[in-house]
Amino acid sequence: MRRFLQWIPVALLSGCALDAGEGFAVLEPSVQAAYTPLPRRDAGDGYQALASDFQLRIDSGAVSLGSIDLLASSGGGGATTFDPSSPPPGYSLCHNGHCHSDDGALVDYEDIEAELGGGGSTTTTVANLPVDSELDLLAAQTVGLTCKPDCELSRTNISSGSWSITGLRMTGSVRDGRVPARFAGVRTFRFTVTTSGAEAEPVAVLTGDLDVPSDRENEPRVALGLKLALTPELFDAVDWSAAEEGLDGVVNLNAFENKAVLDALLQKVGEVSPTAEVNRGAR
Repeated sequence: MRRFLQWIPVALLSGCALDAGEGFAVLEPSVQAAYTPLPRRDAGDGYQALASDFQLRIDSGAVSLGSIDLLASSGGGGATTFDPSSPPPGYSLCHNGHCHSDDGALVDYEDIEAELGGGGSTTTTVANLPVDSELDLLAAQTVGLTCKPDCELSRTNISSGSWSITGLRMTGSVRDGRVPARFAGVRTFRFTVTTSGAEAEPVAVLTGDLDVPSDRENEPRVALGLKLALTPELFDAVDWSAAEEGLDGVVNLNAFENKAVLDALLQKVGEVSPTAEVNRGAR
């Protein structure tokens, strides 16, 4: 009995057996993609005014997402100090001269301090959210996501999200708001861009800032609503008077002669920053 009583304080201080496997936060992720008209650009009849004085209306649109990586950054600069009571991302349960790493290893305090002071920050993927589907930009539906390897997180801070865009297609019409007009009447247009093959580069990789701490100071349940909003600003750099119509009377941006127009559009797509709505609560 005496030995048992002497053991109790050690067990309480160590925390290994009691806390192992407990997550600091549990993600409930979802994603929404939408084409979002801007009220200040309303030009009537569903058209939106562009910076070029053209006016554009989207009649159909869809974006294909491969996956979304949730990222955490650590280290950098050599001035970061190590506090066992507040481990850096990737570590938890620090006691007796070592911390538990996310991969299950026990890492000495000295090694962690060396990593933090080694110069240059490191970015790790906290969770991968597979989407692998096409989302209707006009319906703006919300789709629930799963996490790989797990939605239950160790101690970390999600600082950004990396979105892989694997496809984009739209149809619509454009007219000129200037007098005299640069072309007469209304032009219809279409385009489809996709990746091809498993090793192909995505159409675009977008980055959005996040601030989602996974710790004991915040509520553990994290409803993470990831949002991609495409607006008429995408088309501000497009010179629609330079686009050529096909034999069917439609401006096909995939046609070779319209390559410069499509390239200007895709450059603007690559500059879009996704956002997120974060709501926290108890388990």
